[in-house]
Amino acid sequence: MGFKFNRRSEQPAVDQSSVRRPSAAEAIANQRRRKSVDDHAVTGAGQITTRQSIVPVSLVTVLFFMWGFAYGLLDVLNKHFQETLHISAAESAGLQGAYFGAYFIGPLTYSGWIVRKFGYRWTFITGLTIYGIGALLFWPSGVKRSFGGFCGAMFVVGSGLSTLETSANPFIATCGPPRYSELRLNLSQAFQAIGTVVAPVLASFVIFKDVGSDDNSLQSVQWVYLGIACFVFLLAIVFFFAPIPEVTDADMAAQSEETSGTTGYIDKPLSRQYTLFWGVAAQFCYVGSQVAIAGYFIHYVTEVKPSLSSAQGSNLLAVAQALFAIGRFSAALLMKIVKPRHILMAYMTGIIIFVTAAIGTKGNTAIAMLSMVLFFESCIFPTIFTLSLRGLGRHTKRGASFLVASVSGGAVFPPMLGAVVDAKNTRIAMCVPLAGFLIAWSFPIYLNLFKAQELDGFTQSKVGIVGEGSEGGKDLFENENEKDVEAGKVDVVDKK
Repeated sequence: MGFKFNRRSEQPAVDQSSVRRPSAAEAIANQRRRKSVDDHAVTGAGQITTRQSIVPVSLVTVLFFMWGFAYGLLDVLNKHFQETLHISAAESAGLQGAYFGAYFIGPLTYSGWIVRKFGYRWTFITGLTIYGIGALLFWPSGVKRSFGGFCGAMFVVGSGLSTLETSANPFIATCGPPRYSELRLNLSQAFQAIGTVVAPVLASFVIFKDVGSDDNSLQSVQWVYLGIACFVFLLAIVFFFAPIPEVTDADMAAQSEETSGTTGYIDKPLSRQYTLFWGVAAQFCYVGSQVAIAGYFIHYVTEVKPSLSSAQGSNLLAVAQALFAIGRFSAALLMKIVKPRHILMAYMTGIIIFVTAAIGTKGNTAIAMLSMVLFFESCIFPTIFTLSLRGLGRHTKRGASFLVASVSGGAVFPPMLGAVVDAKNTRIAMCVPLAGFLIAWSFPIYLNLFKAQELDGFTQSKVGIVGEGSEGGKDLFENENEKDVEAGKVDVVDKK
């Protein structure tokens, strides 16, 4: 079978006997030199086995915990600033607007360019550096008690985290056998969920314990973000020295072509990647709805059960986030035996059922219903992300940038929900995220009706599986040529 990496199927395929594909071991060894990689060159990283991926995937998983912690703290800050700085619910959504607004700018501009030009390692380092700078900006904002300053600092933090997500999500999805892509990203993002559990607990029992509305009420926020900044800068140094294999777009094109027998893969221009664009729209609406619910969770529980304090509401948020983490671990394990497209459909259906129930109930029942929404939200983002990337080939990194940019939905839905909260109440306002979830629900329906055969082909792939086609990451080609893929074509370059 020949390998062809061209824009049009009628162009001649490159004969496999005339090219040599680097092995996964070579890809890992090359990245110990910490050099940037040409995104049009096949490095062999697309053949990495599960064992070879453990160390780099584990390191990147630490990043998921970091922005899970930042996201979990954001939800608590929302309510705290309402009380401390005397702002309305709609105004407090400015934090979400600043944080997630950065997601619209970064992935489509500088962070998307960095990951394609310099590779994953330098994108990780850049994102961590920006994140650290944003965390430092919380100190002067706290001194001035400036909500605008906090929003500005949160925008910089969001810029750093969006840069990390632009690289971390596709890295986890592609670093290892493609059949485990959804499982791998769900498992790594489960540690993000743990961060969202730790943050509100820490806020309730340490950061905002016995904090009033006086001039010193924001000092704890300043110290927390100073500690985050120090840790993040240290982590950037670790990533400089860490062995990070570079999975290039050319590697993904080679991988997609190799699985074309079962998936029916055909190389198409970016403008015809309709599944990607549907996934981006679904992700935009889903993330916006998820952020809106998390941001107003404390507001909701104190409304449906007035006897609860904000601190108790923060504890309940931690419980709900724990359910979120459990849901993500459970979904990852289920993906060993259940097709990811089925899991996405089932969990999205669960979300719609329970958010509808949360709108129509009160008291402990209402709190339980909304908590179950977070359980079913657990696997949606990583599963939409990976299923949308399936079959993109040479467009993988650019497609990932679009998907990360769709996280900016988190800047759109919370202000709408906040406006309804101020005009009516939080229960009625939950109709806003319900509408977003209904739009996102169309994506798994589309996948199961029209893309089932293609997606199932990827989950049956033997690429990167020891003893099944990849020979444990060993080189399959014995010739002394290298393959270079640029703009959808293959150039054979003799070694000098």
